[in-house]
Amino acid sequence: MKAWIYGEYGVSGDVLKFEPEYSVPEIKDDQVLIKVEAAALNPVDYKRMLGWFKGIDSALPHVPGFDVAGVVVKVGSKVKKLKEGDEVYGNVNEDPLKDCKRTGTLAEFTAVEEHILAIKPKNLSFAEAASLPLALSTAYQGFELGDLTPGKSVLILGGAGGVGTLAIQLAKHVFGASKIATTCSAGKIELVTSLGADVAIDYAKEQFEELPEKYDLVFDAVGQCDKAVKAIKEGGKVVTISGQVTAPGVTFLVNSKASDLEAVNPYLESGKLKALLDPKSPFPFSQTVEAFAYLETGRAIGKVVIHPIA
Repeated sequence: MKAWIYGEYGVSGDVLKFEPEYSVPEIKDDQVLIKVEAAALNPVDYKRMLGWFKGIDSALPHVPGFDVAGVVVKVGSKVKKLKEGDEVYGNVNEDPLKDCKRTGTLAEFTAVEEHILAIKPKNLSFAEAASLPLALSTAYQGFELGDLTPGKSVLILGGAGGVGTLAIQLAKHVFGASKIATTCSAGKIELVTSLGADVAIDYAKEQFEELPEKYDLVFDAVGQCDKAVKAIKEGGKVVTISGQVTAPGVTFLVNSKASDLEAVNPYLESGKLKALLDPKSPFPFSQTVEAFAYLETGRAIGKVVIHPIA
């Protein structure tokens, strides 16, 4: 099969190579083989490629990629729910850092455990579906950890990014937040308000931690926990997914769970939740290196997606 691989750690543009005849992975009893239709890139992909997690990573070479949408073409002997022809999506690595799969999603085929895959919502394209799993679960599990319940207020740091755009929508439509504030640049205020933010804070003009309004939860997607703890109400919580942690803030590592996707599928199918692809997406498979370079600039709005995979 065709695949992008790296056999040493380093910058994506230096180490990522196209392999036209890479081995199709064998499936285990509890796995399905997916014909990959689309894959999304995440910061963890290039951090892994740089060797940040090599002490707990699987052996090289690697096919990168966590997020996938595609079609089941083969099922293992212990697979109960999925069958050939099912259109599915998910994050193929149950633990995002420890012992990740050697064959990820930037290939024509990938092998995935049945229990971490969900049926793709019928109204979403493969590219839209691929953009969701890791970022959606990150926001969903972060809100669960932060005890965001109906009637509580939330401040989302980094509302225009891949995680932030979904966090705004989840806070509004799924978790029932009473007020949603977010930080972003001036050029992205219209975007975040269109997604459901009640307050947009231009981080170039205002220091959110110095504003008088405080929140029940601050969800930090950018690594500013030291400031976030100053923006909560008494008894409030801070959940961060990046950078150093300042008490009483907490951090967590997202796990791949089909249950997260299944819980929000009705909201996706109704159109209340929308997948947001960066305007430059989708990148063709041949431009995967360029897609990584763009993601690494930090300027992406929504998700960077590769489609079609061929």
